[in-house]
Amino acid sequence: MEFKHTSVLLEETIEGLNIRPDGIYIDGTLGGGGHTFEICKRLTSGRVIGIDQDEAAIQAAGERLKAFEDKVTIVRSNYSDLKSILEQQHIQKADGIILDLGVSSYQLDNAERGFSYQSDSLLDMRMDRRQTLTAREIVNGYSEMELYRIIRDYGEDQFAKNIAKHIVQARKEKSIETTGQLNEVIKAAIPAKIRAVGGHPSKRTFQAIRIECNRELEVLKDSLEDMIELLSPQGRLCIITFHSLEDRIVKTMFRRNENPCICPPHFPACVCGLQARGRVITRKPILPSEEEMQENSRSKSAKLRIFERT
Repeated sequence: MEFKHTSVLLEETIEGLNIRPDGIYIDGTLGGGGHTFEICKRLTSGRVIGIDQDEAAIQAAGERLKAFEDKVTIVRSNYSDLKSILEQQHIQKADGIILDLGVSSYQLDNAERGFSYQSDSLLDMRMDRRQTLTAREIVNGYSEMELYRIIRDYGEDQFAKNIAKHIVQARKEKSIETTGQLNEVIKAAIPAKIRAVGGHPSKRTFQAIRIECNRELEVLKDSLEDMIELLSPQGRLCIITFHSLEDRIVKTMFRRNENPCICPPHFPACVCGLQARGRVITRKPILPSEEEMQENSRSKSAKLRIFERT
């Protein structure tokens, strides 16, 4: 299957990066190379390091960016390894970093990857197929309490307890191997009247399992401080999120780096000595235009936040 992915909030992100023709930029979620392609068009002596953990994305981006071979270095890795990747490339600071979080259209539409509740395939959901943990192992191996926790916390599903209970009951009879089987179990756990008015009953649970499988929120939390540290003065970090959990992490971390003071509010002056590392450019997140949402329905939940280093 051909790798296809439409970059969300493309113009807004490129504008937000404030690109310098001789700058060094990092695309931490390279995907099909849409953002990197636009950055390269604006560079003269500058350079982009593109990072992705998905082999199909690496191949597709390599093809798309052939015209800019002298400007792009593609690395198969996770953006959490950014510090060591830059050390290997003999780069100390970057002028801009992009993260476009979530799942690519290719991953969702390619049934054999097991991300989608819309088609029946083996449960997988790995963004990096070199890793051993799969969605199948989570569904069949986690305890009822662990399943409840991830569906509640990562899926924010009000029926998390019942879904976890139904999964454990179903797998006692036979292991749950496919997305179709998991769909049926989830459907049975949600009242019919709720199913009739809500979206797809599996949406939240599939999101939760995918986040757990790929450690998406942990990786994001653990990486943001390093990314801000790696920015040059006036360098910018642009992050596109697709659900409230990611957005909350980014918003909180940006605010903390803009105002890190931990002194009690009644203190007349700051004595903690913690210094601001930059400023939040986006007081409110940038959202897709009506036109973009009509052209690409998957952009509807996207939010862009931008932080600038001082």
